[in-house]
Amino acid sequence: MRLLVPPLFLSVLLLGVSGPTVLWAQTVKPVKVATDTVTFVTPLLIDENGEPMVGLTLINRNQKISKTTDANGSCSLAGAKNEVLEVRALGSLVNTYVLSDDRFPTITVSTKHPAVQRLKPVRLLNNTQMQSDLTAASTQTVYNNDLTKMPVASFLNALPGRFAGLGSIQGSGEPGSDGTALSLRNQGPLVVIDGIPRNITVFDLEEIESVTVLKDALATAMLGVRSSNGVLLVNTRKGFASRPRISFTAQTAVQQPLRQPKTLGSYDYARLYNEALTNDGLPEAYTQQDLEGYRSRSDPFRYPDVDWRKQVLKPSSRMDRYTFSASGGNSFSRYFVSLEHLNQTGLLRTSDINTYNTNNDFKVYTVRSNVDLNLNSKLSAGIHLFGRILNSNDAGYVIPNTNTTGTSSIFSALINTPNNAYPIYNPNGTYGGTTQFQNNIWAQAIGSGYRQNYQRDMLADFYLKRTLDEVTKGLWIRATGSYYATLSENIARNKTFAVFQQTAADVYQQFGVNGDQANNNGIDFQSRADYLELALGYDRAFGQHGIQAIVLGNRDNAVGGSDLPYTITGTSGRFSYNYSGKYIAEASFAVNGSNRYPEDGRTRVGFFPAFGLGWNLSKEEFMKSLTWLTHLKAFASVGKTGNDRPGYFRYIQTYFDSPSVFFGTGAGSNTAITEQPLANYNITWEKANKLNAGLQGGLWENRLGFTLEYYQMNYYDLLMRRGRNSSILGNTFPEENIGRNRYRGWELQLNYQRTHKQLSYYVNAMVGVQYSKSVYSDEVFREYSWMQRTGQPVNQRFGYIAEGLFQSATEIQSAATIIGYTPQPGDIKYRDLNQDGIINQLDMAPIGRTKPQVPFGVGAGLTWKSFDLTLLLQGALNRDIYLSGNSEWAFQNNGFGPAFEPHLDRWTPGNPGASYPRLNVGSNVNNFETSSYWVRNGDYLRIKNLEIGYSLPTTLIDRIRVKSLRVFASGTNLLTLNSMQRIDPEAYNGAYPLQRLFNLGINLKL
Repeated sequence: MRLLVPPLFLSVLLLGVSGPTVLWAQTVKPVKVATDTVTFVTPLLIDENGEPMVGLTLINRNQKISKTTDANGSCSLAGAKNEVLEVRALGSLVNTYVLSDDRFPTITVSTKHPAVQRLKPVRLLNNTQMQSDLTAASTQTVYNNDLTKMPVASFLNALPGRFAGLGSIQGSGEPGSDGTALSLRNQGPLVVIDGIPRNITVFDLEEIESVTVLKDALATAMLGVRSSNGVLLVNTRKGFASRPRISFTAQTAVQQPLRQPKTLGSYDYARLYNEALTNDGLPEAYTQQDLEGYRSRSDPFRYPDVDWRKQVLKPSSRMDRYTFSASGGNSFSRYFVSLEHLNQTGLLRTSDINTYNTNNDFKVYTVRSNVDLNLNSKLSAGIHLFGRILNSNDAGYVIPNTNTTGTSSIFSALINTPNNAYPIYNPNGTYGGTTQFQNNIWAQAIGSGYRQNYQRDMLADFYLKRTLDEVTKGLWIRATGSYYATLSENIARNKTFAVFQQTAADVYQQFGVNGDQANNNGIDFQSRADYLELALGYDRAFGQHGIQAIVLGNRDNAVGGSDLPYTITGTSGRFSYNYSGKYIAEASFAVNGSNRYPEDGRTRVGFFPAFGLGWNLSKEEFMKSLTWLTHLKAFASVGKTGNDRPGYFRYIQTYFDSPSVFFGTGAGSNTAITEQPLANYNITWEKANKLNAGLQGGLWENRLGFTLEYYQMNYYDLLMRRGRNSSILGNTFPEENIGRNRYRGWELQLNYQRTHKQLSYYVNAMVGVQYSKSVYSDEVFREYSWMQRTGQPVNQRFGYIAEGLFQSATEIQSAATIIGYTPQPGDIKYRDLNQDGIINQLDMAPIGRTKPQVPFGVGAGLTWKSFDLTLLLQGALNRDIYLSGNSEWAFQNNGFGPAFEPHLDRWTPGNPGASYPRLNVGSNVNNFETSSYWVRNGDYLRIKNLEIGYSLPTTLIDRIRVKSLRVFASGTNLLTLNSMQRIDPEAYNGAYPLQRLFNLGINLKL
């Protein structure tokens, strides 16, 4: 959530005031009353994000005069009480405002209006911007007011459903590790913050002014070897000339886990386990007396029935967030500062036996300071600072011989432990356990000590900009420098614990030991990065000709741990020309490369050009008669982009040594030298040729806006290993630049906004239709066409095509033979594609849908008087998920794992239409083969966010000198509609579940 304070007045009204008066510095001075009949107002126009709106037209209906807002969103025009001001953007009516006695009113304009969206500047790379009508680049922007409605730690989690062509998967809800994986046109976009690539996603959402996606080659080419995958361009908020605006937000949320696997109770588990053993031709493990003991629960120690999820996990947790921000400035300096504290608790239960916390909690402390200075009329500078502290806590348990710790180890145990494995405690109060289960889950949560992680980040950006109007008007030069450092430290205070199995009255067998608590720490990782840039720009209009250009050289250097630096250097630029705002021609380029390629090779530096054309048809005379068509722009671009994946100097052949080598009958003192994967001296970056074409328009006075785009991207020189390599060499072959993939698709955005008296509402929708095709991968020879990966969608899953379950021995005898396996009734039957009577790898084909992926989102909102309501729906179509592993199959974990509720509908002679094959213990080489049987429909629709707010009337809050006071309630992940209600369509593998949040907050503006 967000709290923005309307700016305090930039000056003090002089009418009727005697005595000394202090004037706040401002760029627009109020006009004094000249006569008794003429008065003036100086409105400040801002969007709902608190940012000044430049270029809006204010028209006084009564006096038939108009003015345009300046760079600070302000203007001065004649107006008296009860007169009506029209607010127009690009000629379209956006809002009306009735004047009161306030001579310096603040008027808020919605960015949901299509004309306002066009008027907002388009953010581009390297801290440049331009009017949306004057660029052919493919971009889309979401602003602060939308982002802050989501009570999330990572800004990535606030983006799904807000951009056309942006897909998302959030596979975990664990605090501190719940970031969403995003794909932009099937590629993982690069995050660029304030013009510089950064690997930072967890910070204060209130400090974000906007997030812009850059999709096509024209928009991203200046990144050169990092331009292929699209960009998430984050711009942080800056101050502008106004009196101080102070904001404070306090909010608290209740988090509830979404769908989780439901294990069977001990009675059902035991009887199904007996059934599985019988199916495997083995004796039953549980007697009738055992089954009755589990059913009656008469002896919880001998016949335990522990729902481990209820025992270890809480039904809810909390998230608290406090944010303070202030901004303002004058003709010399402008500032924006913010402070935030986020406290997110985890789901692990704790115990009073400990004096320390064992829950998986996550805390963040963030500070941002953006200061911009006008040192004189020609020289400006900026100092932008960011600091962050991330503290996480977790249970101390470590799975032996692995790096799996804390919460991850507990959730692993939850999907591998049946309810009857052991009691929580034995009669003597010790932790329960057995030979097979020596790590009591409750002891993992509360008896294994704790672990902590401290991460500290510091970021400093500096720039110095000088106008060169004395050389030629519109010319400028800018130098930028940045430094980033991060350090992560682990503190381990974990300990071991013993478990006991009762073998007779007062007789116990011990497993493990109760160890002392450790106390050690170590650096988990550390890295630093520095960035330097020198840019020369030009921005000028000559009558009907407009030119904007920038050329720059930069160096981006990063050092991680003990690795050698990874440095990208080069030159890039962009040129834009428009004639009369109708015809647009643009070009961008980069000549750059990284230092992890051979110095004398052809791969050191590359050239990445892009070109675009745009045509504002609505400005043509022949379009004037189409009064219903307010705006129409056609645009297209082509270009070449790059993707740098050099690895760690993979062109150099490396050798690693091992401790010792055996000669004769014993270990010698010699050292074994092992050759690593073969070097590839010709390795280079991946490339793509991109085409983008679209139409952008506005209908019916810009009430309805639309953008329709088509794109095609041909990726080539993709790094992959040759499929026809021979194992005779005895070494791993290198990745080579041989692969080719093709992506194409359509994207549609619709925006509708209306205002009627005190009611304002909007609806927007966005959808992307994404095709992909593997063009070449040097795959091995495959005898049949259905086996070939080439020509299939990228990353298409292959497996056997299931034809249901065998129902009888007769059906099995007439079916194709399964080599190495004798099926039984209830096993999965596979299609013999080549009709050779044998089921083998020659019968593997694409499984799941091959239709295009369709991510989509729908947003809506309204304001009425003091109430506001917003809604965000998000989802995906033509998406499949594959169910497998210990969270889906019965009796895994070497046969000691649990069974789940779906297994009650297993095949038996009396249940031929079952949804699960016959039961067996452990792995089944036939039933658990990769096949279409385990593919499920992954389409879903979520109510991603719903918020309702109420702003208290000014008559109530003026007395306490508060500009506005808003209370709000919101919900996140409120409802999910999908075909399988027992699983979440994103997090379905038994890991930390996604969270449903119910949030309450208060928003105070001074």
